Amino acid sequence: MGHPTTTPVAPAPRATFATLAKFLPRRAKLAQRLPDTARTLGISLASMAVFLLVWQLSASYLYGVEAEARIERTTQEQGGDAGAEMAACIASGNVSCKPNTLPFPSEVVRAAGLLLADHRAIRAKKAEFQAETEAVNAARSAQGLSAITYTGRPSFVDQIGTSLKTVVVGFLISLLIAVPLGVVIGLNNNLRIAFNWMIQVFKPVSPVVWLLLVFMIVKTLTLGSDTDTSFLISSISVGLCAMWATLVNTSVGVSSVNKDYINVARVLNLGIGKKIFKVILPSAIPMIFTGMRITVSVAWMVLIAIELLAQSPGLGSFVWEEFQNGGSDSNAKILVAMFVIGLVGFLLDRLMFYVQRRVSFETVVA
Repeated sequence: MGHPTTTPVAPAPRATFATLAKFLPRRAKLAQRLPDTARTLGISLASMAVFLLVWQLSASYLYGVEAEARIERTTQEQGGDAGAEMAACIASGNVSCKPNTLPFPSEVVRAAGLLLADHRAIRAKKAEFQAETEAVNAARSAQGLSAITYTGRPSFVDQIGTSLKTVVVGFLISLLIAVPLGVVIGLNNNLRIAFNWMIQVFKPVSPVVWLLLVFMIVKTLTLGSDTDTSFLISSISVGLCAMWATLVNTSVGVSSVNKDYINVARVLNLGIGKKIFKVILPSAIPMIFTGMRITVSVAWMVLIAIELLAQSPGLGSFVWEEFQNGGSDSNAKILVAMFVIGLVGFLLDRLMFYVQRRVSFETVVA
């Protein structure tokens, strides 16, 4: 007689929900936070409405000033009939005579839609190119040759991705330099004095100067190479510009660790490695993360100028190309980039804030 078979039973949905509920905020806490959240949301929405109203009125005023100046200049140079034609052309909304000034909010929204549509079109072209070259690339790969890649212009979304990669690599470079060096400086008062002049001299140096210095070095080290070094130059320049806040805060955090903790470590005969990782760094984490948050903000802020000069295909190049283009919607696209830059910078700061709150034992102020 065969043994009865048993069928595995899936966990009950209620048990699964109970497990997930542990990670969700409790109803009591949500009820306590609701009034403050509603108040914060209401104030934020009201301030946004005021901002949009001021923007709309400013754009209208500047549009009128530019239109009147253009009509007056045309009238003086070509006569009254030409001035009347210019006024009629501006009133019709023709892009050929449209005043080139601060765009309206609606124009910025329209430009954002055009950039997204352009991204979808470029993505479709890339997919089509990859499908056409798939067989050829497979044959080239079998022969040990490099694949044929798409060389068309990047979309706005692609350029955002390039800028984010540049900032991430630059941020990691700054951490690799600033945190170890800051710990060493913070542990030794003589080293702190020795490095102080260097920090004070190089900290205020312009990102353009750092870019030129990095360009000199990378150009020399990559002589004879055909690889594109713009991304490498941009990343290193961003890291060197942004590392100083982390370096200073790490040094100060390490040097200001409670002496009682150091004495306990000495009593326990902890080695230098254990003393640093078990005592000093945990105590200095709040200061270090404050410096890291500043470093991220500075890295994202200097990125545009660095990408512009290094010709890296990121947001800096996008802004400069639109400025040089001078098209009817170029100003609106530049403002789209401005809002994207601000929003991404805000999200990066929030990300660092939540990471800091997770790893720090002290209360973190937003």
